[in-house]
Amino acid sequence: MKKIDMLTPIGILIGISMVVFGVISSGGISGFLAFIDVPSILIVLGGVFGTLCVSFPLKQLKNMGRVGKQAFQSKEINVEEIVGTFVHLSEKARREGLLSLEAELEQIDDSFVKKGILLAIDGVEPEMIRELLEAEIAAVEERHARGRNMFEKAGDYAPAWGMIGTLVGLVLMLKSLNAPSSLGPNMAIALLTTFYGALLSNLFFQPIAAKLAGKTEHELFVKEVIIEGVIGLQAGQNSRFVQAKLKVFAPVEKRKLEEKREHVREA
Repeated sequence: MKKIDMLTPIGILIGISMVVFGVISSGGISGFLAFIDVPSILIVLGGVFGTLCVSFPLKQLKNMGRVGKQAFQSKEINVEEIVGTFVHLSEKARREGLLSLEAELEQIDDSFVKKGILLAIDGVEPEMIRELLEAEIAAVEERHARGRNMFEKAGDYAPAWGMIGTLVGLVLMLKSLNAPSSLGPNMAIALLTTFYGALLSNLFFQPIAAKLAGKTEHELFVKEVIIEGVIGLQAGQNSRFVQAKLKVFAPVEKRKLEEKREHVREA
């Protein structure tokens, strides 16, 4: 079940708030309004979009919004629940046989877990199971990397387009030195495009790419846990052994808490 990842919008809001606070505290409302310049915004955003169109195919660009949306969502993947699921399945498999696990598939939502269990039920060799599932992991990693790459490139392009806007503003300013009234707007373009480019890169594009990378890393880690569980099922390993093997993937803090609980029960 996906929930809103509040840290992403909160982080962006904090960054914007600090910039706004710094501007207003130094220059007041008039100082803040001086930082709003439509031509500068258009140069940076239009330039970034243009370079993305050159860099990526249309099919991939269409998915940029959907990919970025993942940074604002949090999908709960509980490693402890996965461990418990495989412990239960291993107990049933040893008691009733691997074929009995078909009845459990309807209660499992994760397609990766289902695929692994079906391979085990079909009697596929452990090496082949690992090879097939790891191939799927590699495909997921590649697909996520392609989506994340758009934000990484946008983060690289934004400051560059800020500098291009600065050059445009400087050229216009130098050409109109004899017209003092135009110096202000041209100077605004020269400076604000660099500001907008740096802000977009460091507060939006690059952080979202980093958040997506972290989510991918966690998802792949969970899939590795699932592979170990499936291999244990196929090999007919004891449920206690499966639990002990998979528990090493749980967070250190939770493992220590579980160990304390076990000591309390034994006492």
